[in-house]
Amino acid sequence: MPKQYGRKVIAQNRKARHDYHIEDTYEAGLVLTGTEVKSLRAGRASLLDGWAEVRDGEVWLQGVHIPEYTQGTWTNHEPRRARKLLLHRSEIAKIDSRVNERGLTLVPLALYFKDGRAKVEIGLARGKRAYDKRHALAQREADREAQRAMGRRIKGYDD
Repeated sequence: MPKQYGRKVIAQNRKARHDYHIEDTYEAGLVLTGTEVKSLRAGRASLLDGWAEVRDGEVWLQGVHIPEYTQGTWTNHEPRRARKLLLHRSEIAKIDSRVNERGLTLVPLALYFKDGRAKVEIGLARGKRAYDKRHALAQREADREAQRAMGRRIKGYDD
């Protein structure tokens, strides 16, 4: 099988960007079994209920759903098992101190293949309040309307 190059996105967590202020992002490798990799190559995964935690100097990804491989046998994996993330020790120490000190949480943002290897992008995030979400939605709508108005103005349609 030829080696794959580039980035092939499997799953994204758009809800995380809506519910949290993302302060910092990290790219981490994943420790997976064979059937998990095959299921990911088929493009099946869900990051919606996922989170990560630092435990005993290691980072673990929890709650991410990778469905069982359909052609798998008794060697198939558990869909929501904890998966170890591969990060440098200095990154783990930095993440651990920021999570414990400031009350941040680790949220998976994207799951993808990079040069044939499964990677996950995790973000240090602070939860948004309801008024923050409404403000972000109003800002996005105002920007959209401004773009529409500029487009109409350029085309010569005056309101």
